Amino acid sequence: MSVKIVDLVPDMNEVNIKVRVVETTEPREIQTFRGPTSLSEATVGDDSGRVTLTMWGEHAGKISTGQVIQITNGYTRVFRDEIRLNVGGRGSLSEIEDTDVPKEDEIPEITPEVPEGYRPRRRRGFRRRY
Repeated sequence: MSVKIVDLVPDMNEVNIKVRVVETTEPREIQTFRGPTSLSEATVGDDSGRVTLTMWGEHAGKISTGQVIQITNGYTRVFRDEIRLNVGGRGSLSEIEDTDVPKEDEIPEITPEVPEGYRPRRRRGFRRRY
């Protein structure tokens, strides 16, 4: 089942959504606790709003402005006090033909909001080293 951007909440898994790419960044290398990886970001939207999409690893840099894409098995996380949509190793992106997704300039400026009092869940297997 496909969701809308306005319905995204923190810590969702198995997110399937159709969006238009509004803006993209170039891929860059970062260091994670699992080692180096590449990522790129994009602003994507549908008729309900827009969100930042972070593409990890093989997905980095694979989309361009104006494309309509289907994200399968994405997930959401809160980063810098905003909900972000992510596609990593378990997810996929594919370009689709869909006239129902509005053009870039018709996508509302509405973004999903982090609920008041939200606290991220603890990740198993990750401990800070001091």
